[in-house]
Amino acid sequence: MRSAFRLPSPMGRGRGRVLSALFAVAALLAACTAGAGFTEADPLAAPAPGDWPSDGRDYTAQRYSPLTQIDASNVSRLGLAWYDDLGTYRGVEATPIYADGVLYNSLPFNITIAYDARTGKRLWTYDPQVPREMARFACCEPVSRGLAMWGDKIIIATLDGRLIALDKATGKPVWTTRTFAPDSDYVYTITGAPRVFDGKVVVGNSGGDFGVRGFVSAYDADTGRKLWKFFLTPGDPAKGPDGEASDPIMPMIRKTWFGDAYYQLGGGANPWDSIAYDPDLDLVYVGTGNSSPHSRYYRSENKGDNLFVCSIVALHAKDGSYAWHYQMNPGEEWDWTCTQSMISADLTIDGKPRKVLMQAPKNGFFYVLDRKTGEFISAKNHVMQNWNEGFDATGHPITSDAVRYGFDPKLVMPGPGGGHNWFPMAYSPRTGLAYFPAYQSGFVYALQPDWKPQPKRSNSGWGGYTGDAGRKRAELQEEANKVEKAWLTAWDPVKQAVAWQVPLPRHGNGGVFATGSDLVFEGTTKQTFAAFDARTGKVLWEYPTQSAPVGGGITYMLDGMQYVAVNAGWGGGAAQIEQSSGTELPRASARLLVFKLDGDKQLPPLAATEAVEPPPPLRASEAQITEGAQLFAQTCAVCHGQRAIGGVKDLRHMSAETHAKFTDIVLKGIYVDKGMASFADLLTPQQAEAIHAYLIARANEDWGRQDAN
Repeated sequence: MRSAFRLPSPMGRGRGRVLSALFAVAALLAACTAGAGFTEADPLAAPAPGDWPSDGRDYTAQRYSPLTQIDASNVSRLGLAWYDDLGTYRGVEATPIYADGVLYNSLPFNITIAYDARTGKRLWTYDPQVPREMARFACCEPVSRGLAMWGDKIIIATLDGRLIALDKATGKPVWTTRTFAPDSDYVYTITGAPRVFDGKVVVGNSGGDFGVRGFVSAYDADTGRKLWKFFLTPGDPAKGPDGEASDPIMPMIRKTWFGDAYYQLGGGANPWDSIAYDPDLDLVYVGTGNSSPHSRYYRSENKGDNLFVCSIVALHAKDGSYAWHYQMNPGEEWDWTCTQSMISADLTIDGKPRKVLMQAPKNGFFYVLDRKTGEFISAKNHVMQNWNEGFDATGHPITSDAVRYGFDPKLVMPGPGGGHNWFPMAYSPRTGLAYFPAYQSGFVYALQPDWKPQPKRSNSGWGGYTGDAGRKRAELQEEANKVEKAWLTAWDPVKQAVAWQVPLPRHGNGGVFATGSDLVFEGTTKQTFAAFDARTGKVLWEYPTQSAPVGGGITYMLDGMQYVAVNAGWGGGAAQIEQSSGTELPRASARLLVFKLDGDKQLPPLAATEAVEPPPPLRASEAQITEGAQLFAQTCAVCHGQRAIGGVKDLRHMSAETHAKFTDIVLKGIYVDKGMASFADLLTPQQAEAIHAYLIARANEDWGRQDAN
């Protein structure tokens, strides 16, 4: 196995490995905390055992800590050391980072906080003043999945496209640069964590659901100077080359697209979360997102692989030039993404050592690739699926015609929530197992007749929500609902088989990390944070958190004491899906929770929830309700849930006061401070009233049902 503690010698990469391993072991035994994460002095050095300076902890992104003070014999003694109320009911999806006695955390709208990691005292807070109306363009809330650390800097990537380096000691900006223009033709956002690889900040972007052209870019971590940019779908051929690192490969990928709609609508492939790195190969791995619009029928004449949607693309870190790619879903049209955790490891497969890259993307399969060449090694589904009929000799997936939908609805498994979504995966080199939250589900897809793209809206091309198609959709969805399940899955990547699974309720169970004492930690939709035996899945400890922790947790060592930290902040896309099942639980506002052995702090009691008011009477015509249903699906469902179930706010449960203000909220933006911007640029007053009528109809339809509250 590749050492998690390889320390390159001053002579260069890959040398001094024996000494490096000895130094690492000595540091571990001494519970060393002197490291400061990735630094200019030794940019390729692994972090000290007690540190967690990056999203995945080190360049392998295994989310594995060698710390062993907390183990199976004493984990039941874990108690709360300290906590911080974060003052939001929005999703808090960040993995905190830690070095030198300070814990750093990121909240929605990229508010960044530094804490004394012993006591929880806030040392500084930085608010980049992201315009709150940007929440309208974030698919699944204005979340931040984390931060990066480089020497004496903390680096944030804001929702509105800025990279900002902050002084670690003061929280004051050192440099700021833009990754995209705020007045761009495309509605970009950033929700993923930036990464620092050997002095380069590498960052992706979001927005594929709204119709954008995905790209990844790199910047000098000391100055913010742009180093390179790589587009992941082709642009308008009439405009010629982009003048970027992707230019040489663009003629090849353009051959996989058809017609002219794709470059007008962006194409998608946004790298909105996971980006990884191999320091020996000096390769950056970029996981790309869904297509835009979702339906291939409307974007590419219903044909073509449409590179590089739903792919892993390897780039040379020095200049961003293309190295290789592997596409998980050619012609993707189901809102599947390959932006999930990418983990490096050295495995023995068929008796031979292989340097591999592992990923479990949304499509329900677990992939093992050669990380040097991109060669397909193996893949196996871990949940029910009906899209894949196998792989050809080159590893190219064979997509079933059964899931290529038209105007007649078709049931596809997994659904857009994915067999595994963004929730971070972990890998333990001790057990040889990968750990991730899995979700078995299905979704019914159909095309919308006479669909026309709309600017700054969710552009899927999906339809079939009313009439005969709507009735068939409901029947097929009931079939999928019968097999819906969720687990914490331990997966053997060599055998491509489940090692163990622990059933968990509903979609949205949180990110995972593993330790050298064979523990696995995960937040659950039971609103708990739990520790499992990494070899058997036995639940060893569980703590009621009053809100489901969805982000990845971390562990760190300070003053000889091992701590465990996680954000408990239920929200984002996971909450929308969980709430859509009608089983939303009462919850506290988001908190950062930090545990240690024999911690004795207590959370305050959970406040009682207010009763849902009865909806107003339905007086609108059937035509108005039908119009409102389609407008809601195009404009509102991305935040407020399909069929108005769940979402950021369940709009079936509006109060009389909110109903009275509805058009002012939608058209005048009176709740912009809450992230609900005006939609007056997209909707007329009559259309806003149609949406309101549809919501009143949905509220009356579900009123009184036990699963609707």
